[in-house]
Amino acid sequence: MLATALSYKLVASDMTRTLARTAQTPQAAREIAYYRENIETVTSIEDLLGDDRLFAFAMKAHGLSDMTYAKGFMRKALEEGIDSRDAFAVKLVDKRYRDFVETFNFKRYGETATVFSRVKEGTIDKYVRMTLEETEGAKNEGVRLALYFERKAPNLKNVYEILAEPALAQVVRTALGLPDAIQGADVDKQARMIEDRLKLADFEDPAKLAKFLERFASLWDVANPPAPAAAPTILIGQPVTAQIGSDLLMSLQSIRIGR
Repeated sequence: MLATALSYKLVASDMTRTLARTAQTPQAAREIAYYRENIETVTSIEDLLGDDRLFAFAMKAHGLSDMTYAKGFMRKALEEGIDSRDAFAVKLVDKRYRDFVETFNFKRYGETATVFSRVKEGTIDKYVRMTLEETEGAKNEGVRLALYFERKAPNLKNVYEILAEPALAQVVRTALGLPDAIQGADVDKQARMIEDRLKLADFEDPAKLAKFLERFASLWDVANPPAPAAAPTILIGQPVTAQIGSDLLMSLQSIRIGR
């Protein structure tokens, strides 16, 4: 297995070409074609939830593949929309749900919700990126973490968003040389430790972000020497929800991280 830093550079050096190759793989090409041909026939929440293939595509595009089984949960989010401060998706800590509802905004636009470019080509672009990250993660988890962080970091508003996502937090802890044991500390204390060591504004500069990820990749390989058939240990952007019932899931997702 190539070192994480080298593997990441090979993928990220020409991202446009890398994504194009990913979209042309047989499985991705089939799913993209099906989505493109059928999404405009969807005129309601029930239409979207009723087509397992379209729904799975949309969920994967938003990093929510692990929640594809929870249709009741997603129906509630879609039905309430995002225009009210009390809407279900707005109250959730995990912003992926709000992004999903904003894309498929049947509450606001009704039958015309799927005519927008963000629903069509925008969702396809996200699907391809997620497919790339999954493919690279199967070979090297460190590369997947780096790609995920590269995608998310420029839009981070505060360090609590980092702490809310295990993958982001893992990258930051590794790059800053912080022990995993700090996860047990008070969340405000963790936030201060990170704030003292980095500036989120730096991630808006591609050069500074690349340097940060280069440091992460190098330290990742030190802490995680290559092992044959190593299974991924970080669930990228995913809470541990696979076997949790819908009622309990709704309760857990509603818990906010306080300052």
